[in-house]
Amino acid sequence: MKTLIVEDDLISRMLMQELLKSFGLAHVAVNGEEAVKAVRLALMTDDPYHLVCLDIMMPGLDGQQALRMIRQMEEDRGIQISDGSKIIMTTALDDSENKIGAFSGLCDGYLTKPIEKEKLLNELYRLKLIA
Repeated sequence: MKTLIVEDDLISRMLMQELLKSFGLAHVAVNGEEAVKAVRLALMTDDPYHLVCLDIMMPGLDGQQALRMIRQMEEDRGIQISDGSKIIMTTALDDSENKIGAFSGLCDGYLTKPIEKEKLLNELYRLKLIA
C-alpha cells in the first residue's frame, strides 16, 4: 500500500508513519500544497497513492481545500471516486461542520486525534486496503 501522510505536526506525522510502516511505502507532506504536488506527481507517473491521511488544520492550503483539489485532479484524469485514492481525514476537529465539509468533499473516512491504532486499522479494513 502506497500512502501519503499529510500532517504539519512532527509528532503526529511520526505517529502516523509508525502506525502505517508495516503496510508499505509512506511518503509525507507537511502542508496542503505539498500534498497536492505529491498526488499530482503520483497521478502523472501512473503510480497513485492508495491512501492519503489528510490533516485539516494546516497553514496555507488546509486539508479541506487539498481534499477538493485532489478529487478534482482525479476527476480530470477520468478516475471514478470508487477507484481513486482512499482519503481519511485525520484531525483534532470533531465538529459537525468539518465532518460535513470533509464528506461533501468526498473523503472516505474521518478520524479524530489522537489517532488510535485500532480505529485506524478498522478504517483501513473497512476501506478494503487491508485484509
